[in-house]
Amino acid sequence: MNIVIPKENPTVESRVPLLPVSVEKLVKKGAKVYVEAGLGATLGISDADYKKAGAVIEKNRKKLFATGDVVLRLRKPETKDLALLKKNAIHISFLDPFNEKKLITDMAKKNVSAISMEMIPRSTRAQKMDALSSQASLAGYAAVVVAADNIQKIFPMMMTPAGTIQPTKVFIIGAGVAGLQAIATARRLGAKVDAFDTRAVAKSDVLSLGAKFVEIDLGETGQTAQGYAKALTEEQLKKQREVMKQYCAAADVVITTAQLFGRKAPVIVTKDMVAAMKPGSVLVDLAVESGGNVEGSVAGKIVEVNGVKIIGMKNLPARVAMNASLMYSNNLYNLLDEFWNVEKNQFDLKLDDEIIQGCLITHAGKIVHPTFAPDKK
Repeated sequence: MNIVIPKENPTVESRVPLLPVSVEKLVKKGAKVYVEAGLGATLGISDADYKKAGAVIEKNRKKLFATGDVVLRLRKPETKDLALLKKNAIHISFLDPFNEKKLITDMAKKNVSAISMEMIPRSTRAQKMDALSSQASLAGYAAVVVAADNIQKIFPMMMTPAGTIQPTKVFIIGAGVAGLQAIATARRLGAKVDAFDTRAVAKSDVLSLGAKFVEIDLGETGQTAQGYAKALTEEQLKKQREVMKQYCAAADVVITTAQLFGRKAPVIVTKDMVAAMKPGSVLVDLAVESGGNVEGSVAGKIVEVNGVKIIGMKNLPARVAMNASLMYSNNLYNLLDEFWNVEKNQFDLKLDDEIIQGCLITHAGKIVHPTFAPDKK
């Protein structure tokens, strides 16, 4: 089986889909691995490193795709790359299927078996393949580092002969994977942390990290099967915002992480809440690429409103690209390993397996995932 890994566009992505350590493990399984020349350049990983791991270096991108029985990448394919894919190839990457209907339709027409890494089930068995969680965790870490870099204060308390410095107050909205890592990171830096989540089950996790859990009686809430918070009613959002406005006003740093799976992120921090914040404070909107939690945040920019910095930085996991690449590389390897046919030395698409059923979007010329299949709507 030929596994190919093309380069990502270095102007928008510094992460790498597969590192040499994972290449070596696949080669030992019997796979033939081809990587595009310069694959690891953004991380300082040379073609020689991949060659040493057992990969074949291919300079011709068209020839690379024509070779691939399995294509591994990070971002969704561009139209020009889609045309190069081998018929019946298996393509594995983030695909954003909820917002890329044309892409998945085109992949079906191309007879590509497309696996979306966003759709890996959040089950115990699939945890080691869950790239959405692995990247979200690093985004939570990076959000705190970005906030610390943009505020003119230190995070920890310091008692000095010149006086006592009070710890930075951090308010984190959303205690999912990203939020919990943000809490842990802010606490490690010595900040005083408050956190809120609509899911009552998140309270014990927040408390275990040494933060205070902000409780707001919203009535019926809960979480989806994927572990995301359910959308709130307008009445619930209004009540939530009233309490959160007080915490935002008292905070030096606010980090929002609330996202709804497959839907636009909810606006949680409104303009009047931003206006209530102290000049010099910082807001980091982790959901900016899916619509944004903060009114006035702009994807890819830092906006200043009355002295408050609203940071809408895109692709936060790429701020720690080496670690993000390692985790994603492990996620891909674990997925391939789970369904590797030892006798045939190949990755088998087991269509009756719940993990494959959860993440396989197109197969045999059709959109097969029930969420996206036209005949199931």
